[in-house]
Amino acid sequence: MPLVYAGTRDQEPITEAHERARKVKPQYTRGDFIKVGWARNQSEAELMQGLLLEEGIPSFLKRSRGFDVPDMLAAGPRDILVPETGAEEAHRLLAGTDQKSQEAAEAKLREQTTLGRAPGETSPGKLLFWILVGVGVAFGIVYALYQLQPL
Repeated sequence: MPLVYAGTRDQEPITEAHERARKVKPQYTRGDFIKVGWARNQSEAELMQGLLLEEGIPSFLKRSRGFDVPDMLAAGPRDILVPETGAEEAHRLLAGTDQKSQEAAEAKLREQTTLGRAPGETSPGKLLFWILVGVGVAFGIVYALYQLQPL
C-alpha cells in the first residue's frame, strides 16, 4: 500500500484538513514561528487565520500570555503565528486590522507585568482604600441606627 495519497488534483478533497493543506504554498512554510498578529477573541483570530490561508500562508493560534480565561472558552486574546518565510506577507495582509487597540492592550499588559501584578489584579493601596470606605460606611449605619433607637 502506498504511504502517500496518490489522487489527482481534479478530485475533491477528502477532508477539511486535506483541503486546507492544499491551499498552503510551500515557500511560506520554512523557518521558526513568529507572532504576526493579535486578536481579541477566538472567532476574530480564526477570521484572520482564514485570510492568511487564502493567500497560502499557514498559521496557528496560541492563547496570549497573562490572561486567565479558561481554555474551553472562546473569550480571551489570541496570538497569530506564522513561519518565518511568510511573516512579511502576513504583516502586509493583517495591516488593516485594528493596530491601535492591539498596541494599547499589549502596552497595558506590559505595564501590569512590570508592576508585578497579574492582569486584572488590583493594587494593595486600592484594596486598603476600599476596605476602609466599607468599614466607614458600616460604622455610619450602625451609629445612625443607634441614635434612632428609643431610650
